[in-house]
Amino acid sequence: MVEFLVTVAGVVLIVEGMPWFLSPPRMKRTLLSFVALPDRVLRGMGLFLMLGGLLLVYLVKG
Repeated sequence: MVEFLVTVAGVVLIVEGMPWFLSPPRMKRTLLSFVALPDRVLRGMGLFLMLGGLLLVYLVKG
């Protein structure tokens, strides 16, 4: 179980790090645009991403 969790964490770090490696200036612009968004929109985006991840895990693990 620990090995699985460490593997998942590693994959998340790889995926999260890719945009920063491939295009740092674009990532900076993207983050600056997030600052201008209302909290309600950011919470909605976060909820959507969490539900999408939950659905993906559910579909894979059944």
